[in-house]
Amino acid sequence: MLPANNIQELQRRISLHDDESAYKELFLHFYEPLVQFAGSFVRSAQIAEEVVSDVFINIWQGRRRLTEVNNLRVYLYVSTKNVALKYLMQQQKKNALSLDALELDMESPHYNPEEQLISAELLAKFEQAVSDLPPRCKIIFKLIKEDGLRYKEIAEILDISVKTIDNQLAIALARIARAINTSLKKPQRLQP
Repeated sequence: MLPANNIQELQRRISLHDDESAYKELFLHFYEPLVQFAGSFVRSAQIAEEVVSDVFINIWQGRRRLTEVNNLRVYLYVSTKNVALKYLMQQQKKNALSLDALELDMESPHYNPEEQLISAELLAKFEQAVSDLPPRCKIIFKLIKEDGLRYKEIAEILDISVKTIDNQLAIALARIARAINTSLKKPQRLQP
């Protein structure tokens, strides 16, 4: 994940200098997480890619106004959500979309050393536990744990309170811990 000051520097270079290499670096850094995020709304990898492409086209076309954006990471996620919702409304599939009705694919393109230490069985239990989370918990868990967003950023993106995020993350972590802990307990032997 790019540090905030690196994102701000890319933002400045794009806005003030029409720097295509900075734009490409920004695109490469955010493309996959935003496609995954858009996919949770549109439920189609191809449409999600189109949504994110549209967001980045809009970024380039409006690059002169980028200096007015305080937090580009949040701006990209909110833009992605808005374009995805606009697509859904245009398709007349749904007039309003609730976070509780969303499905989220938790497959991540990012790997860390901790995942390599977990046994295949435990990893499967973890993935199943995450998959079984309620949709809102799942989205919040993904944005925090996989995309590295802060609570305040997620609150802006999803238009919910920081307290709701805290509660949903606590629910997610408790359910995951219960699922993993259950798999670690060994059956007790009965006394003859």
